[in-house]
Amino acid sequence: MSASPSKIAVLSDGAWATALANLLAQKGHPVSLWCQFPHIIDEIRLTGVNQTFLPGVKVHPRVAPTADMAQALDGASTAIIAKPVIHLRAMMRQAAPLLLPTQRLVSVSKGIENDTLLRAGEIVSQATGRDDVVLLLGPSHAEEVARQLPTSVVAAARDESLAATVQELFSTDRFRVYTTDDVVGVEIAACVKNVIAVAAGVVDGLGFGDNSKAALITRGLAEIRRLGVALGARPETFSGLAGVGDLITTCVSPYGRNRRIGREIGKGKTLRQALEDMAPAVPEGVWTAKSTIALARRHNVPMPISSEVHAVLFEDKPALDAVNDLMNRAPRSEIENLK
Repeated sequence: MSASPSKIAVLSDGAWATALANLLAQKGHPVSLWCQFPHIIDEIRLTGVNQTFLPGVKVHPRVAPTADMAQALDGASTAIIAKPVIHLRAMMRQAAPLLLPTQRLVSVSKGIENDTLLRAGEIVSQATGRDDVVLLLGPSHAEEVARQLPTSVVAAARDESLAATVQELFSTDRFRVYTTDDVVGVEIAACVKNVIAVAAGVVDGLGFGDNSKAALITRGLAEIRRLGVALGARPETFSGLAGVGDLITTCVSPYGRNRRIGREIGKGKTLRQALEDMAPAVPEGVWTAKSTIALARRHNVPMPISSEVHAVLFEDKPALDAVNDLMNRAPRSEIENLK
């Protein structure tokens, strides 16, 4: 049974926000798309396309772009939070007074705030004073969802009945949603995989092959799992969609912003040059690398790949030196005791 049509507010104007707005509009829901950038409203109204973030994809007629957040949220049954973490707190300061307790909150952002080390879902909870935020995360490039290619994701909430309502809201014959109550595991996986994706891009930029990429993904997953378990996650979550699924997608896809910026750095660009070339897109893995290392140190979790990514991005370490240092670490067993 599908949810009856009700107004949905999507707070952001990026590619993922636009793709989700389209998905829900196609299910019959009227959608308000809150746009921070006025030119995006003009693009959608004049051309029917969000040319800045999702070129080539027609925005559904039931999606109404607006610069007025109060108008976007008025009468909405669900608010979808889709802002990159580096801008999320500022947006939530604006949104929190406008939200009603009856409105369902769904966070689709991936990242960890540098100053507080809070994950996106925790920032939304802190800003609103609510503990019922549902996460919708997993391997889901906006470009593919917008083209209605088969995709599977995870809705995570401490109360699985809340996750089930989001599962019902978003599910289509091309967008399959699973549920879990492991909020920490799902969100840590979704955040830190972006750091490993930067490393995957460096591997590509250096001209390495499939063996290198396979080793990176496998050992990167081990790092993500170690950190997640230290923070209270269940190990099995990292074998699922939000774990290995999202990690594979973001490390190999041509759409991935994090892999793309790593590739440019592997080819010799500085971080500043690579960021300028990608603007206005935001590669979350760059900023999450700082938070990941801070969390790893706080919880005494070894994360050698993430540490080398941090050194390349922020300490001017040559990418090839980082690879050499990883390959020359002391030998060890592959199997970990996570208990």
